[in-house]
Amino acid sequence: MTLAPVLLLALAAGLSIPLGAGIASVERLEKWCRKMEMDSFVSYFGGGALLAAIALVLLPRGLEQTSLGLAVGSFLAGSLVFWQISAQLERRRSSASNLMGMLLDFVPEAMILGAAASQGSATAMLLALFIALQNMPEGFAALNEMRQARVAKTRIRATFALAPLAGPLAAWFGYSCMDMGSVWLGGIMLFCSGGILYLIFQDIAPRAHLQHRHFPALGAVTGFLLGMTGTLLLH
Repeated sequence: MTLAPVLLLALAAGLSIPLGAGIASVERLEKWCRKMEMDSFVSYFGGGALLAAIALVLLPRGLEQTSLGLAVGSFLAGSLVFWQISAQLERRRSSASNLMGMLLDFVPEAMILGAAASQGSATAMLLALFIALQNMPEGFAALNEMRQARVAKTRIRATFALAPLAGPLAAWFGYSCMDMGSVWLGGIMLFCSGGILYLIFQDIAPRAHLQHRHFPALGAVTGFLLGMTGTLLLH
């Protein structure tokens, strides 16, 4: 597959981020979601999808391509870096844990998309669809989180306009600079895995929790199921 179609696939996968945010911005739908506790369900769904990305994509591929020392160091570095970022955001009374988790998932998976396409992999289109399905609920949850933190509307618009562009950039990097066995790609995936795991347990899951409500947590199971299904289809 040539570079241009790969970039378009990565961009299409990224456009599901503002699409998810656009769904969350519909006033009637937002009210219904709050009434039915679907906003918490979607937050858990995003967390489950992120956990699936770690367990089924990022960690297995990363561990295949790195030594023990690099694997441990990369994973630990990711968790420590995003611990500090999360702490800084909390001091500023801001919140973007869902957004950060989404990008930590999207960027390495787009790199994998580019690297796979450079090797002539036939799974590139399926992988792009899988990434898009993950990004949509994560975009929905990220917008809700930023609204609750009272982030300025202009900043929100700029964030969701620019976020999809991370996909083509990452796919170009994976296509041009890495192959599927690159130790650097493995290190990046493990770094992102550490960061995502920290964000899930520090920010995403606790903030989605509702006392005396058990239904929303099924979103995590559903999100993980999406990741598991996508992985089985890809392999």
